Amino acid sequence: MQAQLLSTSLVSEEERLENLLQTRLGNRIRDLRVQLHDAGLILQGRVSTYHAKQLAQHAAMELSEYPILANEIEVY
Repeated sequence: MQAQLLSTSLVSEEERLENLLQTRLGNRIRDLRVQLHDAGLILQGRVSTYHAKQLAQHAAMELSEYPILANEIEVY
């Protein structure tokens, strides 16, 4: 029961962060995905510039209390 509750809260936190980041970044990021782990979060998605990738990382740092484990956002 405890593991299921923790899993549910992590998913809702992932969705909350994805929505906040998408709102902040608008159409600069595609296929945004935030994976939340015990130790921190991983950012995934696609952007057209390195500047947009950096903006996404800084926004995630501002909007979340979790450290960023990896920024796997692709620049295409």
